[in-house]
Amino acid sequence: MNQAVQAAAPAQKRKPKETGVPDNKKFLHPALVKNYGDWKYHDRPRPGVLHHVAHGGDEVWSVRAGTQRQMDVHTIRKLCDIADNFAEGRVRFTIRSNIEFIVSDAAKVDPLIAELEKSGFPVGGTGNSVSMIAHTQGWLHCDIPGTDASGVVKALMDELYDEFKREEMPNRVHLSTSCCEINCGGQADIAIIVQHTKPPVINHDLVANVCERPTVVARCPVAAIRPAMVNGKPSLEIDETKCMCCGACYPPCPPMQINDPENSKLAIWVGGKNSNARGKPTFMKMVASGLPNNAPRWPEVAEVVKNIIAVYKADARPWERLADWIDRIGWPRFFEKTGLPFTKYLIDDWRGSRANLNASTHIRF
Repeated sequence: MNQAVQAAAPAQKRKPKETGVPDNKKFLHPALVKNYGDWKYHDRPRPGVLHHVAHGGDEVWSVRAGTQRQMDVHTIRKLCDIADNFAEGRVRFTIRSNIEFIVSDAAKVDPLIAELEKSGFPVGGTGNSVSMIAHTQGWLHCDIPGTDASGVVKALMDELYDEFKREEMPNRVHLSTSCCEINCGGQADIAIIVQHTKPPVINHDLVANVCERPTVVARCPVAAIRPAMVNGKPSLEIDETKCMCCGACYPPCPPMQINDPENSKLAIWVGGKNSNARGKPTFMKMVASGLPNNAPRWPEVAEVVKNIIAVYKADARPWERLADWIDRIGWPRFFEKTGLPFTKYLIDDWRGSRANLNASTHIRF
């Protein structure tokens, strides 16, 4: 046995495992790989279909369908079966949780669309439409949610189904939801964000056993938390005059419970966008607050969002994004046209925004 071990080849050192974004080209449709970076033009034959033509004459069609961000195994297998039987076995997901089926034969487009629609996957989301809502995890997967992002998305997209399938908006409309105030989300034409209105309620009996107190103190962005001894046990206390109810303390210390069925509300923000191709990026501003966190359909939130979209659709000029429309008509007219009540706590015109808004390729000051 010892002789056999000695005769064996010396063990090879394991190569380091490189992490990061994988090379996507091995997963692309062969026609996309062949014409990578060599496209002549793109067009949209109909809502939900993108047509790509290469300089060499090759043509590719991308059929976009709306899907939920978090899918069960049955749904994934169903989409894969559709890709194998009605497309060419190649799909990709967009950053807004849509799936695109890639085909190189125009004859496959209509049967593919028919099968997707029959299976409950609406085809659309291209051009001047309401895109699928980008969202965070919510109750299913997040450890700090104040609401359920996935549920709000489902409820809203049921209401905006036709605007997803048609291209009738002045420009594209991006929506997002965030299940808390501090982690996920991003700039969007319309965003739904949880709004805590009361400071955390501390369970002092659990803090010493569950929380690393220095971490909790350091996490507070306004220095409202400090160590304290309560009933002879090490704990934490909150200066409520400083607390801005952001919920940043809850993830490292669940005994600092901030979620509340009555006092955790939802707010609507409008006018944000990341793009700076034709105009500078813009930050969202709050236009509605104190909406009930009313699962599972959130009717009050849906009513406000649908109203804003309907007024924007009727009043904006062609190609105006929502922020551009508001800039043209002004905030007073925005609140008049939408019928939303205005208070001093809405939008944002504080003097410090000069530094925050210095985020464009077009201007520096």
